[in-house]
Amino acid sequence: MQLDFFNQGLMSFLKRSPTPFHAVSNMESALLQAGFERLDESVEWVLKPQGRYFVARNGSSLIAFSVGDNPSDGIRMVGGHTDSPCLKVKPTPEIKQKGFFQLGVEVYGGALLGPWFDRDLSIAGRVTFLNSKDQLSSGLIDFERPIALIPSLAIHLDRDVNNGRPINAQKELPVILTQLGENEDISFREILKSALRDTYPDIDVKKVLDYELCLYDVQPPSYIGLNNEFMVSARMDNLLSCYIGLSSLLKAVGAEGGSQEGGQIAGNQPACMLVCSDHEEVGSQSAEGAQGPFLMNVLERLYPDSQTRAQVINASMMISADNAHGVHPNFADKHDNNHGPLINEGPVIKINANQRYATNSETSSIYRHLSEQLDLPYQSFVVRSDMACGSTIGPITASNIGVRTLDIGVPQLAMHSIREMIGSKDAFTLYKVLAHFNQKRNLKVDRV
Repeated sequence: MQLDFFNQGLMSFLKRSPTPFHAVSNMESALLQAGFERLDESVEWVLKPQGRYFVARNGSSLIAFSVGDNPSDGIRMVGGHTDSPCLKVKPTPEIKQKGFFQLGVEVYGGALLGPWFDRDLSIAGRVTFLNSKDQLSSGLIDFERPIALIPSLAIHLDRDVNNGRPINAQKELPVILTQLGENEDISFREILKSALRDTYPDIDVKKVLDYELCLYDVQPPSYIGLNNEFMVSARMDNLLSCYIGLSSLLKAVGAEGGSQEGGQIAGNQPACMLVCSDHEEVGSQSAEGAQGPFLMNVLERLYPDSQTRAQVINASMMISADNAHGVHPNFADKHDNNHGPLINEGPVIKINANQRYATNSETSSIYRHLSEQLDLPYQSFVVRSDMACGSTIGPITASNIGVRTLDIGVPQLAMHSIREMIGSKDAFTLYKVLAHFNQKRNLKVDRV
């Protein structure tokens, strides 16, 4: 696979995945095409030696795996998260004011709010409804075109706006959807009913009961820079890592770029697993989040015997892939001088003495060794000693199942903005190392 081909696939995935539900649906389609079998948590699993499978929970988290031929090799795990900071539509969102019809929104995660103003916004997500037979159903919708806006207040009416005035999320973020006449009324659920009928013309939608909907910027991902050095898009944190993990898994099972008959991998391969969890941006505490039981539930069904499962986990390794803070040239002093990752200089090993990241010297050394075998660059990040450190699913997974873990990520700028920026080389570099990682049978570190 070549760099531009990989990046074009990444940008297509980002564009087609405005919500975690859409991201999981797109990954499911790719896995089915590659010969993976869909599993249902509500029925008994019959797993074949060297088979490959996937299972989704809540439609927003996904675990895909191949069954290795030797449990003593452990599992090569790659983890990411499907959610991104955004604005979500409230349950009763209708606001009518001065002839405008607006929607009330709630901030999801640690979003940078300023960049949401004056953007062409659309709405996508999951809607649950009753059909004409009074049966409950859920479906995905995406308006795709720009239908909403949060206009800024003119500077003439807000002279202090450039002096650090805070944004009031309750008052200033409701989006404008349309205009109404003096005696005109409108229901957002009726709008959704119409959208469902357009999306699923064969289903008679009787009543919309509830929804989980995100606003998103319709501007597509693209290269930027005089020489296309950079890529910009929404939701790079962290759909970027989901795509890298998916691509490296497909590479490991020999199904990259197409299907493979039989749903099985060649022998002499370690087991590989992709774990894409929802709700990381709000703490991961949900049935489908990394703090929940989803991963352990899958491991228990994959290895029902507790002794075998413990041995497998002991021989396994998780790479938690979540984007890293690249050095911003206008704010270089926000980084430790010796640990400031540069765009296009390689993936970033994330280290924190207080276990905000799960990396230790052995997991870091394994990654460094794998990169050097491929002659690929890598960097390291430690937050300034006078600043607080963020975290990832890495420490959560490590503590939940006891697996040795590495935290790593592609360096990016504008993290948690509506439009984020990475180097055009770094995602492909991480993909190549993770594909190599997935095919390594022995990751043992001898202690002398």
